[in-house]
Amino acid sequence: MECILEKIDVQSILPLVVAMVLGALIGIERELHNKPAGLRTNALICMGAAAFMMIAQRIDLGGDAISRMTAGIVTGVGFIGGGAVLRDRANVSGVTTAATIWVVTSIGIACGMHLYDMAVSITILSLIVLAVLGPLDRKIRRHKDKEPQS
Repeated sequence: MECILEKIDVQSILPLVVAMVLGALIGIERELHNKPAGLRTNALICMGAAAFMMIAQRIDLGGDAISRMTAGIVTGVGFIGGGAVLRDRANVSGVTTAATIWVVTSIGIACGMHLYDMAVSITILSLIVLAVLGPLDRKIRRHKDKEPQS
């Protein structure tokens, strides 16, 4: 009887591992800022998107299987992101969390298609946006709130 580990092809799990790590990097940033979708959520969304893309490539249901799978992933994750957005009277929160979920999905799709350079680039740029532009955004808002209203 063959061991399941002997049947695993490293090339087939590499996209999943890369997606999990890149999603986790973004998840760590979200976790450090106490956001609802943190480490595990972002790692799982990213890895799931990669897995679906790999499945689409393997089952090969015709020329447009990959584009249909991509569309399905983007649509499905939109519902997850939509659940992260909350409205309380005049305030809306969770939009950055929803956007992060959407971007993490694109990273997973890139990993599933073996586009690692793109996946790493998206991850780095996303971390820059979250780490650098977040404090800048808060500073702009504070300045704007101090301005007299006309």
